Parts: sequence; C-alpha cells; structure tokens
Amino acid sequence: MAVYALTGFSLVSLLSFGYLSWDWMKPSLVADVATDPMEKSLPPAFSRPPHIIFILTDDQGYHDVGYHGSDIQTPTLDRLAAEGVKLENYYIQPICTPSRSQLITGSAALARAGWMLVHHLSKGNTVRYQIHTGLQHSIIRPRQPNCLPLDQVTLPQKLQEAGYSTHMVGKWHLGFYKKECLPTRRGFDTFLGSLTGNVDYYTYDNCDGPGVCGYDLHEGEDVAWDQSGKYSTLLYAQRVNKILASHNPKEPIFIYVAFQAVHTPLQSPKEYIYRYRSMGNVARRKYAAMVTCMDEAVKNITWALKKYGYYDNSVIVFSTDNGGQTFSGGSNWPLRGRKGTYWEGGVRGIGFVHSPLIKRKRRTSWALVHITDWYPTLVSLARGNLSNVPGLDGYNVWPAISEGKESPRTEILHNIDPLYNHAKYGSLEDGFGIWNTAVQASIRVGEWKLLTGDPGYSDWIPPQTLTNFPGSWWNLERLTDGLRKSVWLFNITADPYERYDLSDQRPDVVRTLLMRLVHYNRTAIPVRYPAENPRAHPDFNGGAWGPWASEDDAEEWEGFGEPLKSRNKKKKKCKICKLRSFFRKLNTRLMSNRI
Repeated sequence: MAVYALTGFSLVSLLSFGYLSWDWMKPSLVADVATDPMEKSLPPAFSRPPHIIFILTDDQGYHDVGYHGSDIQTPTLDRLAAEGVKLENYYIQPICTPSRSQLITGSAALARAGWMLVHHLSKGNTVRYQIHTGLQHSIIRPRQPNCLPLDQVTLPQKLQEAGYSTHMVGKWHLGFYKKECLPTRRGFDTFLGSLTGNVDYYTYDNCDGPGVCGYDLHEGEDVAWDQSGKYSTLLYAQRVNKILASHNPKEPIFIYVAFQAVHTPLQSPKEYIYRYRSMGNVARRKYAAMVTCMDEAVKNITWALKKYGYYDNSVIVFSTDNGGQTFSGGSNWPLRGRKGTYWEGGVRGIGFVHSPLIKRKRRTSWALVHITDWYPTLVSLARGNLSNVPGLDGYNVWPAISEGKESPRTEILHNIDPLYNHAKYGSLEDGFGIWNTAVQASIRVGEWKLLTGDPGYSDWIPPQTLTNFPGSWWNLERLTDGLRKSVWLFNITADPYERYDLSDQRPDVVRTLLMRLVHYNRTAIPVRYPAENPRAHPDFNGGAWGPWASEDDAEEWEGFGEPLKSRNKKKKKCKICKLRSFFRKLNTRLMSNRI
C-alpha cells in the first residue's frame, strides 16, 4: 500500500490524545442502504409542534469540545451532548457562507437551472447543493452585490407558514447589498446581529481592506449604535433570554443563534482568559477563553428555556459552521486539514441534538448527516409542508437521531468550485477522460471519499499547546514527499484521518466517484461571484455596513434568484448597462463551465 512518508510520531500522538479508543472502525450505517431518496419520514406525533433552538458556532475546531478530548472546558456542551445524541458522522461546509446558505435553504436555487433540472428533480433525485445557488466559490464579501438567491423559500419562512414565531440572533453573512437580502426579509420576525463575516467583539467594527471600515451591528433593519461596547457572545445570549421571556411558551418558536464566537479577532472577557493562564500558546489561550465563554452562553440559554417553560417541548441543535482555523487557536486534531479545505478537518463538524422528545437518548450516532438535512428535518418536526419545495438536498434525519434508525443519506457532494486555483498537475487524462482533475471538487459516497484539484492545506496539526508552536513539533506531522497529485481516495470509515490514499489501488472506485461528480456538475449553474462595488463603502452609509444598491444596481446584478415575471416588470436599462451586464454574466458562465 502506497502511503505518505510519516514519522512514528503519528501513532504516539493518537495514543497520547486518546483517539485510538474511539470506535472509528465501526461499519458505516448507510453504505449499503437502498432507500428512495425522496422518501420523507412523517413527523413524530408530538402533542404540539416543538420549540426549536438552533445554535451555530463560528470556526470552532473539531477537537475544541470537551467530549472530543480537548484541553478546553465546555461543561455545558458536554452535558447537553451526553444527555442527547452525539452526531459523529456529521458534515458541514469548509467556510462560512456555504454552510449558512445550505442550512437556511436546504440548499439551492432552481430559477436558472432550467426545465431539464426541474424534470430531473421531479423523478426523485435530491440534488440541490452549493452548485445550484451560484455560491460555490468562496464567501459573500461585504462589498459584493450578492446575497442568498431571492427565489429561495428559507427555513424560517417555512416555519412561519407552520405558525412559528421566528428570531435570529448573531452572524448573518448571507449578503445585504439590498434590503430584500436582509434577515427580516428572509423569514425572521426579529434580528439582532452582524451582516458581514468578521467584526470586533466589542466595537462591532469591520474592515474590508485598508481604510474600508464600518460599524456592523443591526437590530431589525436599523443600525444598533447603542449596543456598542457589549461583548457579542454575552449580548446575544441576553437577547435570546429576552425573546423567551416575552414569548408565550404555548406558541411554537424558532430561534437561530449564530454566535460570532469563536471567529477572529481573538477577544474574550478577562475573567475567562485567567482560567487558561497556564496555557503557553497565547492564541490558544485566548481562543480557549472564547470557547468557554460561548459554552456558558449556551448554559444561560438552556436555563432560560427551563425557567420560562419551553424546555420540555424543545429541540436544541448544536452545530459548527466549518473546521477550526489552526493558526488562530483552533484545533481539528486528529483530523487532517483546517478551515477552508475539503479534508476532514475542514468539513467534519461538531454536532449534537438535545431534547426531551428524543426516544433513544444518551448515545452516539454514526448515521451520515449533512447540514442540509436540518431544513427538511426541522420543517417536518414543525409539521410544515415540504411538498411545495422540490428537490431539496437534505433528508429528514429525525428517525435516525431520535430512534437510532438508518440514515436515508448515502452520499454528500462537498462541492465543485470551478473558480478555485486549478491544480498544477491535474488533467482530463488523469480523470479517465470524463473529469478534469485540476478542478477543486470533493464527494463522499458510502464509505468512500474522493478529492480532486487542490483540496487545500493538507497537514495534520497537533493542538497548539506549546509556547513556540508552530515549531519543530508541528513539523513531525508534515508530509515529507512532494504533493504532485490531483486525485485522492480514502475509505473514510476505516481511515477517518485520511492517511492512506487508495487512488492507485482502487481506480474502479475513483472512476465511479468521478462519474458522480460529472452527474452533479451537469446541473450546476454559473458561479455568482461579482466584482466589489465602491459604493458599498460604509462612508456612504453613515459609517455603517448596510444595504447600498439602488433599484438600478439591483437590476443590473440580478443573475438569478428572482422570478422571470418580476424581472420583466423592471424598466429598461441603457444599452451600455445591458452590454456591461451581459459580458459579466457571460464571463461567469464561461468560468463555471470550464470543466
């Protein structure tokens, strides 16, 4: 078996951190299941729709929770997970915007995919991923005229239809260039949080380049200037408490809590940093303090659920949004890679469900679950209607979570990104003439995981406990041979750390998974990644980030995400504007179809 040349430190490291005691070798629960992909389980017979609290943390590493053997104290998360169901085969996306868009939409747009795709979906194929929203490349940046496609029926909108009160607290990061993109226009009754992806925890300032800085904390559609100076993690927990205190617990409520923690900048109240004063690595010390502060915020939210009479009929879902940023204090050990990569360290998340309504509690589930599955699962729990939402990527996984049944999911398209830097050594020839392996893509089918192109930073990075990290200790886990490759294949059940590439030994499996990539790529729509617009500068908006596009601007940038009928009602543009818009769209189509 051809393997990378690694030192003996690997085995010692795993033993020292207790990971070889984990049941990673347990057979997959879904590898051989033959299930109708459109089969949806009926919602359980609860006396009334449950209250739903969805907690999403930002950049929390896979290793950075107590029950994964971390040196960081997370007693609340540990207890909630232990009393509920731990999801140890749970996947997310490698960066912020993709995970959030797939959670909120489940996940993708059909407006410009054409009648062929609609017909394809009507035959029972659930194939809606990032590649169908146009958001398959990078994140939505503050100055881009881009947002979640407007024709998408979002999770909070479906819950509103089912009679829920819906609230969002925390980080949006799904675009805001016009008011129609804001959380309060996408299904949330109330919103307190930031619109961009990275703000100061106290001042709420965000700089998108030198001199391009603005304030970013909003309440509803207004700038919340009066909240400046309050640490965001504590502010958001207090807001959730206030929402619960003022709502009638006999009426169903959905609260989406998207903590800014533990994304950079590394900031925490001093009392939390003091707990980790003996931790040598400064970044890790600050990061650990932020995680523990977030853990206590979750404790306060759970306490409020019990105090105000919600808890007995509630479902709490906890999820990370992507892997940890390893050079900013995070750790994904013993997984390979980090945030922004398609290695397991970038896409395998921390996840658990805590609820008195779970039938089989206090256990670990190895059922395959993806972040897109929360949309149909939660709407089904709410007794909502999914019949008018065709082609969802996700599945209702509540029977797998609550009763321990097999997951209906058998594969995950992690992504296909035609705009990411093409791998130097990739080619169509390496892809059996059916796929250009220079293109960044990743897919899991059953126990097999395939990566092509440049999957991103590929090292195994031990926890940053040493003062001089990343020094010689980190070098012990670096690859010692040159990576002149563009195809990798792993049996991810037997080898969750991705140490043994089997692409040369199993070309049959490689070819099969490449065909799945081809299948998905046929339904992809052009990448939506417009150029930044200088008019988005906060100086033109009173010093704050917020909607900036006029009606004409919005018209020019509508690539999709709006019904054709409404687009035809708009006034005609000048010829130069039409030409400029045409060539921009043509360029994105060409880039998206380079495969």
